[in-house]
Amino acid sequence: MTAGLLDGSAQAIAEAVRTGAASAREIAHETLSRIKTRNTALGAFTDVTAVRALAKADAIDAARARGESLGPLAGAPFAVKNLFDIEGLPTRAGSKINRDRPPARADATALARLEAAGGVLVGSLNMGEYAYDFTGQNAHDGPSRNPHDLEHMTGGSSGGSGAAVAGGLVPIALGSDTNGSIRVPSSLCGLFGLKPTYGRLSRAGAFPFVASLDHVGPIARSVGDLALAYDAMLGRDEADPAQADMPAAPASPTLGDGVKGLRIARLGGYFARSAESSAIAAVDVVARALKADRVVELAGSEQARSAAYLITMVEGAALHLERLRTRLRDFDPDVGDRLIAGAMLPGAWIAQAQKFRRRFRTEALALFRNVDILLAPATPCRAPRLGQKTFVLDGREMLVRAHLGLFTQPISFIGLPVVVAPVWTEGERLPIGVQIIAAPWREDLALRVAWALEQDGVVRAPVARLS
Repeated sequence: MTAGLLDGSAQAIAEAVRTGAASAREIAHETLSRIKTRNTALGAFTDVTAVRALAKADAIDAARARGESLGPLAGAPFAVKNLFDIEGLPTRAGSKINRDRPPARADATALARLEAAGGVLVGSLNMGEYAYDFTGQNAHDGPSRNPHDLEHMTGGSSGGSGAAVAGGLVPIALGSDTNGSIRVPSSLCGLFGLKPTYGRLSRAGAFPFVASLDHVGPIARSVGDLALAYDAMLGRDEADPAQADMPAAPASPTLGDGVKGLRIARLGGYFARSAESSAIAAVDVVARALKADRVVELAGSEQARSAAYLITMVEGAALHLERLRTRLRDFDPDVGDRLIAGAMLPGAWIAQAQKFRRRFRTEALALFRNVDILLAPATPCRAPRLGQKTFVLDGREMLVRAHLGLFTQPISFIGLPVVVAPVWTEGERLPIGVQIIAAPWREDLALRVAWALEQDGVVRAPVARLS
């Protein structure tokens, strides 16, 4: 029974623990056993916190025995991208250099809040070096592998998070998203992922990449779990100066409100070009299910992506300048070269990029006067093969590493909340995702749409059957 629970939702696990149908220790033990068995193939975990997990599970079981109420995630295992601080471990951030840092003295806020809700941390997850990656291939820890086909990419930079959830190791994982690093793995691994509004969730204790673009959020196999994790992490945190002073607005209570009355449109123009047919077809599937036949354009999206690239390069280079000066040979060459390039960009270019950013945001927000939800591809293709350098999109050969975020970057550039929902085409082994985009602070609407699609069987996130 325990093994079956691990293939299900965090909600089901928590219910089993609350009712005594399973103990938290049984769940933790089976999870650790599954990680030991499957992780070599998946490359998902870089650290396993077995002692901590079992101690937390025992505390939950003891609380139940005393008749205490348990949290909404009681006994549910989760893991975090290894840029989140875990007390007692160096925060790798996917790098070789960070392993020389002292162990973290405290947990990241997002992690601590999931544990406060009853979640059981079982370890940290592989990622692209310093989050500057769309592929899930790490030069130091090896690649994370797509559980649906181990010869294919997970996407990045939260690649280990995608592998762990799709591979049935945990029902929920935390990732970060600067230019698409939650949404790309969710799309390629067939999962639900949430990039909240910029400033919604605390980033305290998460190793930064680009302060003006960084988000944190959950990846899960069900919309219910996605909302549950999101709700648990809500709340003001003075340790993150960039967090907005917004009241917590839990999404779980409104998931079942449906889509009736919501004004839903698909994004055309830029978001209908430079993609394989499967990406456009996935949006077609979702749009038909939602009876969304309206098409709107977000002018300037291509320029927004270029501006996001410039800001990423410059802010990322500024963060790592001392490391580039003293330990360049310890960087993944692909990452180091891009950071060096960012350090050499003219300041006037960044001023122009930020000026354009303000204008683009104003134009995007204007769309939401007449629309509640926008639909767009999450990635331009299904998961490329590991080691694949280029692909052909719209008749042009493009670099995989640089262009998997074609459709995610313009959206995170202005901090809009997005849920990725996975679409499976009959006969295809690999999935592809659709972005469900809402106005700022309306994560609840994006989650409601994803929930409705999941309940109708239009989108789904099964555990992969590893061969």
